[in-house]
Amino acid sequence: MKKPRNPVLAAAARNLALAATLFIQGAVWANQTPDGALDLRPIDHASWGIKAARHLYERAGFGASAHEVEALSRLGPETAVKRFLMATENSAQSPDFQHSGIFDDSLDPFPASRPAATLLAKRQGHALGVSVKPGGNRPLQPVVDRFFYWLRASRLETDRVAYWWGNRMLTSPYALREKMALFWHGHFAANEDKVRDYRKMLRQVQLFQRLGTENFRDLLLAVAKDPAMLVFLDAGVNTKAAPNENFAREIVELFTMGVGEYGEEDVRQAARAFTGWSVKGLEFYVDPALHDEGEKTFLGRSGRFDGEEIIDLILDQPVTATFIATKLYRYFVYDQPSAAAQRQLGQLLTVLDYDIGEFLGVLFRSRDFYQHQGSHIKSPMELVISTYRKLGLDALPGVPDFNLATERLGQRLLHPPTVAGWSQGRSWITPSLLFERGNFILDVLSPDIGFIPPDRFPSLTPEVARVQQRLRQGMSVSEATRPTGIAEGANMAQSNRMADADEAFNTRLGSMRGWQMALQRVKPISRHTASLSLTEQVMQAGCQTPDDVVAYFEDRFFSIPISQPVRQTIAEQFATEVGTQEVRAAASYMEEALRSLLHTLLSQPEYQLG
Repeated sequence: MKKPRNPVLAAAARNLALAATLFIQGAVWANQTPDGALDLRPIDHASWGIKAARHLYERAGFGASAHEVEALSRLGPETAVKRFLMATENSAQSPDFQHSGIFDDSLDPFPASRPAATLLAKRQGHALGVSVKPGGNRPLQPVVDRFFYWLRASRLETDRVAYWWGNRMLTSPYALREKMALFWHGHFAANEDKVRDYRKMLRQVQLFQRLGTENFRDLLLAVAKDPAMLVFLDAGVNTKAAPNENFAREIVELFTMGVGEYGEEDVRQAARAFTGWSVKGLEFYVDPALHDEGEKTFLGRSGRFDGEEIIDLILDQPVTATFIATKLYRYFVYDQPSAAAQRQLGQLLTVLDYDIGEFLGVLFRSRDFYQHQGSHIKSPMELVISTYRKLGLDALPGVPDFNLATERLGQRLLHPPTVAGWSQGRSWITPSLLFERGNFILDVLSPDIGFIPPDRFPSLTPEVARVQQRLRQGMSVSEATRPTGIAEGANMAQSNRMADADEAFNTRLGSMRGWQMALQRVKPISRHTASLSLTEQVMQAGCQTPDDVVAYFEDRFFSIPISQPVRQTIAEQFATEVGTQEVRAAASYMEEALRSLLHTLLSQPEYQLG
């Protein structure tokens, strides 16, 4: 792990958790009425300005440049909120995802495992569009190679999908559509590691982008029929002969009602209603032969319910509106609403008939929303995208790698850790994650010269590179694929010596060839470092002294002010580094010092809050 470059950063990392807690616990409860309800009255024009506009950009999107904030502040609160709710995507700014062309129909249906693929090949003489060899060594090897090809290619293409989505977050002028898609991605969490089809993951993201601010019933029903979700929650094995409860349990527990608001029998009955729901290719379908048409009793109601009727019964429960409304409030406003506030929010969503856009409009216009500036711990995605936006970038740089950087920070797109998504809030600021936040800023401002593109090297399974090297040295397959822990030249059992002639396939060889084929076909991610001239920016801003420089960056990047002692220390460090109090006198050589200064600033506790 990299270490901060100076003691100011080290102290910031040690104190960040405490500082964040103090900020969050600041006058928040005083912003609620005595009974704990929220002040949802619209903010008045006298209270609207630069700070309010910056707050709206931070919460409804991913931050903005000083110019964008200033322009939004001139619109007034009503028009500003409408810009976020009504903004349409510009096709030039948000192009469609460009597929690499790695899929063909022979890969569908994809076997559940490598053993399933080889068993299928043995039984029918072919699998995944590949015939079993009639003679020679390893007759099943081409099938195994093909199996690993799709695993590797789908993983690499999923990384490209994440870049495509991250660029939409970065370049969308009013990024509420992408912010809501990110929210639903954590709420209806599915992971490519299990889905194993980038196309399904892409379509799910597009579903969230399309319906994220629409009616919740429409979204919930679409997710229940979404191929990625159906695969992720094992809908394909949910049959009337053997109901599988995974999908039904998450529908009631994680997606709509919350823990403790249903009984185990409700889960079993709901599972019966969803039997036969499955996927063909990228399309939802119901297999009548596998669907249970019998009577079910769910949440106290009886009937011959199907899945859609179960969803309507769930939405009829007052607790569902409260659960969804409260989760939205915690995501966009504040993470500790009172019990009275939660009831109030649920009633509002019910009155609005689950219209998510209308609900968000009330929140974003409310006085309560603007009383919570500086109370939100930025998620890794918010930290990364807002940093790039405020730096003025128009594309993800690729160095550091977007996917690896966000994974180290705790939030890799299309790979949520569990079906419950990400924990949010204080879970983002463990001691190790605090260092990684500082390291991310360092990698942006001072790129690692030893960077290796992960989409061009199989870093997930480095052993395959060793296999390839050994084969090129002339070793036999059995020798080349021997685990590294077995010493070169060590005695091998006679059965292993004969493996070249006897084995039906070699898994390590298949993994290597799968990587080779995937790397040949998946388009490389476009990579560059962040093109910045902090010197030019500081000079254009008219900064005269180190204090001016710190104040300029603070105004540009921060939602809440840093402490005066820290501000002074950072300014003094910069003055020492450039050897003068006259910024213009250092213009020809101060770029590195400016980057060090900005790294120190953006590693402070205050920058983690918005």
